[in-house]
Amino acid sequence: QVQLVESGGGLVQAGGSLRLSCAGSGRTFSNNAMAWFRQAPGKEREFVAAIHWSGGIRNYADSVKGRFTISRDNAKNAVYLQMNSLKPEDTAVYYCAAGRYGVGPREYDYWGQGTQVTVSS
Repeated sequence: QVQLVESGGGLVQAGGSLRLSCAGSGRTFSNNAMAWFRQAPGKEREFVAAIHWSGGIRNYADSVKGRFTISRDNAKNAVYLQMNSLKPEDTAVYYCAAGRYGVGPREYDYWGQGTQVTVSS
């Protein structure tokens, strides 16, 4: 069992930066791939970024490639999402997830409660 709690969301102007954190608990945290998804009002949950359990393989959605960076610290049971050059279309609730490495929500068994990111123009 893995429990996940996100933090770091907030309101930022376009072009600004935010760093999301996800604190995990449970003995199997370091064995799981980790990912960030987001969901805007009226839209489906979409993949943002994923990182292999080892940290050596990462994948990003085309919409955030070059602007966002996912990282993890297994010693701290934490995963991070550094978001730079934010755009209004990045506004969404961001979710941390743990599971198998992939880009679909069904690959992930454990989810946090989400943190709101709002980017003003």
